[in-house]
Amino acid sequence: MNNVVPSGIASKDFSIPVIQERGQREVFCGLTGIIWLHRKIHDAFFLIVGSRTCAHLMQSAAGVMIFAEPRFATAIIDERDLAGLADVNDELDRIVERLLQRRSDIRLLFLVGSCPSEVIKLDLSRAAARLSRKFLPSVRVLNYSGSGIETTFTQGEDACLASMAPLLAGAPANEAPSLLIVGTLADVVEDQFQRLFAELGIDKVRFFPPRTSTDLASIGPNTRYLLAQPFLADAARALEERGAVRIAAPFPLGAEGTSLWFKAACDAFGIDSEHVQKVLAAKIARVQLSLAPHRERLAGKTVFFFPDSQLEIPLARFLSRELGMRPVEIGIPFLHRKHLAEELEMLAPDIRIVEGQHVDNQLDRCRVAKPDLVVCGLGLANPLEALGMTTKWSIELVFTPIQGFEQAGDLAGLFSRPLQRRLKLAA
Repeated sequence: MNNVVPSGIASKDFSIPVIQERGQREVFCGLTGIIWLHRKIHDAFFLIVGSRTCAHLMQSAAGVMIFAEPRFATAIIDERDLAGLADVNDELDRIVERLLQRRSDIRLLFLVGSCPSEVIKLDLSRAAARLSRKFLPSVRVLNYSGSGIETTFTQGEDACLASMAPLLAGAPANEAPSLLIVGTLADVVEDQFQRLFAELGIDKVRFFPPRTSTDLASIGPNTRYLLAQPFLADAARALEERGAVRIAAPFPLGAEGTSLWFKAACDAFGIDSEHVQKVLAAKIARVQLSLAPHRERLAGKTVFFFPDSQLEIPLARFLSRELGMRPVEIGIPFLHRKHLAEELEMLAPDIRIVEGQHVDNQLDRCRVAKPDLVVCGLGLANPLEALGMTTKWSIELVFTPIQGFEQAGDLAGLFSRPLQRRLKLAA
């Protein structure tokens, strides 16, 4: 049953009602997060314990060539395992040992659970502990679930970072305040952020996850952290249990979100606001120039979000406030009210927000609304295109570097190009 509930997020003038919807869902599984995680943590390897379907998904989603050496693979659960004719743990130990002999560069190995491994109740946490004892100090073994039974695909990263949080060393109570940026960022974006934080006057900045598993930050009561992604609820909870304190801020998408994100960090570290304004002014001006041609194409157009990546709220804020689009409906798999409070306050009060999904009902609403652009998962894109609608794959918004000032124009282009393509095809 669908019901309207108060979101608990209120500005001075309004509160946003949120429709909670339950029913059939259409989402990718959390294994997909490996595609960007294995590129970020250069000495890590992700071993999926799953079926051939899991392997085919990863191969097709990542576009891996036959001769490539990616840092992920699948240990196939086959009929012998399912029938109990083989000891799955013995098989897993054998595969891990062979893998580590072949890939001497691995320093951190993730055993990633899947729907099949969870169905047969394979305890990967015990397997990871056993294998860690065997291969430490050369290789540490962790585990997390990438199953899509009850989650959406970006929660794979959340589970991965939560599993890594216990590895962070404790910082002494008298250590100088430090800043931790949480969420996977492309290396080029991380470098940009590092330079800008230094220019603003915050020198002690670390990133989680790091580029190498041995370059882990220490955290404690003087650690302040900023979320770079809105889907990291479990990772944030794990960090706060270690004493870290979150800096509340919108997410760094577009000129507005990025500037407020940096300003929130500077406020937390007591940086002079005039200095912050001076440093950011030129960057904001350049972003406005890069957004101008996209604004001409997108202003006044309607957009409909199906729930998929959990980026929907920040993206809707960016599209509506900086590009003049009108969100008809914002579907989101799960609405973390605390982490998204600042984003919600910047949305118009009449925007329809739907938490969860009943895909048939939402498809009906989408057909009635006839939006100019639909942001959705791969499974819905082709059917909607067949109905004459223009779509944007939501997963592309996670694979592509979109955070920060320099990437704002690229982010806008991801939405304007589908409409340009439609116009060219109709000509």
